[in-house]
Amino acid sequence: MVKVRALAEKDEPAWDKFVHGSPLGTFFHLSAWRGLIERVFRHRTYYAFAEQDGAITGVLPLAHVRTRLFGNTLISTPFCVYGGPIAADAESARALQAHAAGLMEQTRVSAVEFRYLGEAECPGWIERPPLYETFRRPLDADDERNMKAIPRKQRAVVRKGIQNGLRSVVQHEAGTLFRVYAESVRNLGTPVFPRRWFAALLERFGQNADVVTVLDGEAPIAAVLNFYFRDEVLPYYGGGTEAARRRAGNDFMYWEVMRLAAARGCKMFDFGRSKIGTGSHAFKHNWGFPAMPLHYHYKLARGAGIPDQNPLNPKYRIFIAAWRRLPLPVANVLGPMIVRGLG
Repeated sequence: MVKVRALAEKDEPAWDKFVHGSPLGTFFHLSAWRGLIERVFRHRTYYAFAEQDGAITGVLPLAHVRTRLFGNTLISTPFCVYGGPIAADAESARALQAHAAGLMEQTRVSAVEFRYLGEAECPGWIERPPLYETFRRPLDADDERNMKAIPRKQRAVVRKGIQNGLRSVVQHEAGTLFRVYAESVRNLGTPVFPRRWFAALLERFGQNADVVTVLDGEAPIAAVLNFYFRDEVLPYYGGGTEAARRRAGNDFMYWEVMRLAAARGCKMFDFGRSKIGTGSHAFKHNWGFPAMPLHYHYKLARGAGIPDQNPLNPKYRIFIAAWRRLPLPVANVLGPMIVRGLG
């Protein structure tokens, strides 16, 4: 018989062992996200696991994101591109889905959202029409082979960054990353995460996270926070200044992440999700990465619709245009108050 239990601190090592051993496990299923989400964003979490004969057979990382601006939803997992429940067998999967549905009634949310990397069986749940795709490709141990795997036009841009004399450094602090990232997302019309979020991620994940920063001379022009899981690298929060665009800094940055990850022994590069039809989607496609659809499933309260916080939604156009014109110090103060509700 499958039992579902709430995650306690003493259970975290067994939870993470299950995640590392499951072919469905991802970096975003790790138990550390629970404390990070609670501490930085003050969202209540409901992490639970399925258990049979004293062994974990499935995990459900779930958090309650409730704000006045963006509604009331249980998400598995907010601020993560993947993280829906995973299980070793169908019975455990059904038990976790039923547990989430029960929490929906208990918390009176409008929706429960499961974010799956691959296809999943969720009887009675609604799958979102295609919106996001993710980009993943194997890494070779040889730099030249990785370079040749990049399509010719994009490869030429990477080489331009090299010829411009750009160089990279690996760091474990959030200051430079925040300054570069904040400017980048403000220019895109997107609120920035608080600096303490990046600092907390680096501190909590230790050697499984770092920042690759691109320098033009001594000036940082691009930076990205990377995660490492099993033999994968996941560049996750990245951006560049206006100078990076002129100097091919962003292209050089992702090449350096590839090169450094291959030297570390990584065999898979996960470029992360992008919305279909956006510039970031086209950028990743230009690197020759195959696009893989993401499968997001929903259990909806009566009368509720699938949450739509997509910046391509026409109702956000005025907000995005105005945000791009904000002075950077103002955007850096207001952004964290807004972004906690985006999940």
